[in-house]
Amino acid sequence: MDLRAELLKSIWYAFTALDVEKSGKVSKSQLKVLSHNLYTVLCIPHDPVALEEHFRDDDDGPVSSQGYMPYLNKYILDKVEEGAFVKENFDELCWTLTAKKNYKPDRNGNSVVSHQDAFKLWCLFNFLSEDKYPLVMVPDEVEYLLKKICTAMNVELNSCELEDFLSQEPQGQGGLTVWQFLDMVNSGRFLRGIEQEAISMAVEEVYQEVIEDVLKQGYLWKKGQLRRNWSERWFMLKPSALSYYMSEERKEKKGSITLDKHCCVEVLPDRDGKRCMFCVKTSSRTYEMSASDTRQRQEWTLAIQTAIRLQAEGKKSLHKDLKQKRREEREQREQRKAAKEEETQRLKQLQEEKERKLQELELLKEAQRQAEILLQEEEQRRRQQHEEMQRTLEIQLLEAEQARASMQAEMVLKEAEAERQRKRILELEDMQERLQEALQQEVKARQDEEAVRYAQARLLAEEEEKLKQLMKLKEEQEEYIIRTQREKQVLKQEMENKNKCLEEAQKQLEEVRVNRQRVDQDVMAAQRKLRQASTNVKHWNVQMNRLMHPIGPGDKRTNVSGGVFAGYQPLLSRRDSSLKLKQRVEDKGSDPTTENSKENVSNGGNSSMLPSPDADTMATEPTN
Repeated sequence: MDLRAELLKSIWYAFTALDVEKSGKVSKSQLKVLSHNLYTVLCIPHDPVALEEHFRDDDDGPVSSQGYMPYLNKYILDKVEEGAFVKENFDELCWTLTAKKNYKPDRNGNSVVSHQDAFKLWCLFNFLSEDKYPLVMVPDEVEYLLKKICTAMNVELNSCELEDFLSQEPQGQGGLTVWQFLDMVNSGRFLRGIEQEAISMAVEEVYQEVIEDVLKQGYLWKKGQLRRNWSERWFMLKPSALSYYMSEERKEKKGSITLDKHCCVEVLPDRDGKRCMFCVKTSSRTYEMSASDTRQRQEWTLAIQTAIRLQAEGKKSLHKDLKQKRREEREQREQRKAAKEEETQRLKQLQEEKERKLQELELLKEAQRQAEILLQEEEQRRRQQHEEMQRTLEIQLLEAEQARASMQAEMVLKEAEAERQRKRILELEDMQERLQEALQQEVKARQDEEAVRYAQARLLAEEEEKLKQLMKLKEEQEEYIIRTQREKQVLKQEMENKNKCLEEAQKQLEEVRVNRQRVDQDVMAAQRKLRQASTNVKHWNVQMNRLMHPIGPGDKRTNVSGGVFAGYQPLLSRRDSSLKLKQRVEDKGSDPTTENSKENVSNGGNSSMLPSPDADTMATEPTN
C-alpha cells in the first residue's frame, strides 16, 4: 500500500463526515476548511485561491467526491513528501472530523476502549481494510487484528464466538465497517474481564508494531564506543534503523543504528560481567549489546535479522508485506473455492446429463419392450392365420379326396368306352398339334410385324418429342439459370425431403416386392393347378366327344346295346358346339389351355365328372 492510498482512506472518512445529508456532496466552504487543515498537517504551502480557481466554471452548489478528487490529487496529494509530515497528526485530524459524527461510545462511561484507543483502532482498521470504498475489513483481517491484541495481553481469542458474531451480522460475511468493528470491541464480548489499562497497552503495542513499523522495543545494555562502559538504553527497532533512547518515554534520543543489507547480527559469549550478549555489525562500526535473558536475546536477534532481510528485499514495512501475502492467500483461496464450485457445478451438470441419458435409455428400453410385444402379437396373429389357412387346406383336401373317390367310381364305368375313343383322340391330337404350330407361326409373324411398326412409330414420336423438348429447354434455359439460383436452398430442402421420402418408398417397395414374390408364388401354384385341371378337362372332353360319336351301320354293339348310350344323346349336341367353339378359338390364336377352360365352362362343368386315368395324380398334387 503506497502513501497516497493510505492518505486517501483517512480523507475519505473526513469527506463523508462533512456530508451531513448523505447525498455524496459537500459544500465548498467545508471543503475549503478541510483543504486548509490538510495543507497544515501535511506541511504543504497553502494556496487559498486554488479551490476557487479549480471550480471556477462550476455553480455554487455542493461538490461530490468525484469532483473533489482532481483538486485533491493536483494541489495536495501530488505535493506530499514521505517523511516531511507526522502521519499521526494527519490521522488525528481526519479522526476528529469523522468521530464526531459516527463514533458513539457508551454514554455511561462503560466503554472497553478509550477515545485515544478508538483512534488507534481506527488507524489499524484503515491499514488492514481493503482498497475498496466504502472501506470494510474482511473477517480474516478482523480475526488477525483481534488475535494480535489478545496476544499482546497474553489472552487467547475465542474464534468460534467471533465466527458466530460475524454470521449474525447482516454484512458480517462480506466484512465489517470501522464503526461496526468499534462497537464490537466496546461491547466487551471478546475482551470480557480485562482491565481497560491492559487493553490500552495492548492496543498501543499493536499500533506501534503495525502502524509505526516497530518490530521490537525494550531495554538493553549497550557498550559505549569511547568510554567503553555499559549503559542501559530503551531500544526501538524499525525496518530501517535501530534507535535507542534514555528511557521508554523516548523524549531524549541518544543515537540510531542504520540497517542495510550489509549488516549482520551475531551472538557473543559472556564477558566483562555481562551475559546474553550479541552484536550488530554495520559497514562502519560494531555495536555490542546485552539482553536480560536468553529469550530476549533470541527475540532481538531474530527481529534485527528480519529488519535486515526487509532492507535486502527493498521493503519498508513488515506488516505491509504480511498484509499483501495474506491478501494473496485469500485471493488464491477464493480462486480455489471458485474453481471447486465450478468443478462441482460441472460435475453436477455431468450428473444431470448422465441421469438424462439414463432416462432416455429407459425410454428406449421401454420402446423396445413395446416393439417386442407388438412383434409377438403380430407373430401370434400370423400363426393364427397360418393355422386357419391350414385348416382350410385340410378341408379342401378332404373335399378333393371325396371328389377323387366319386371320379374313380365313374372312371370304372367309362373305361370301356374310353378305350374305343383313344385311337380317334390320337389322330385328332396330331392334327391339332399341326394346326397349332401353323397358328403360332402366323401369330408370331404378326406380332413381330406389329412390334416393328410400333417401335418405328415410338421412335418417331420420341424423336419429335425430344425435338420439342430441346426447343423448349433452349427457350427456358436462361429462366432456369435465374430460378436455380433463387430456388437452390429450396431445392436442397426438397431434395432432402425427397431423399427421406425415397428411403421410405424404397422400404415400402422392398415390402411390396416381398409381398409380390409371395403372391407370384401363390399365382404360379394356382396356374400350375389350373393348367393341370385344364389338361385333364381337355383330355376327358376329347374322350367324351369320341364316345359320343354315332356308331355306323353294321356295328353289332349298336343293335345289342343301343339303349345303353340313349342317355348320352344330349351330350352330342354339346360336343358339336364344343368343337365349333374350339375351332373359333384356334382361329384367334388363343392359348390351348384357355380354350380348354372356356370349353369346360361351355360344357357346364359336366366334363369334370368324367373319369380320368390320372385322377389319382390330380387329387394328390395339391396336397403335396
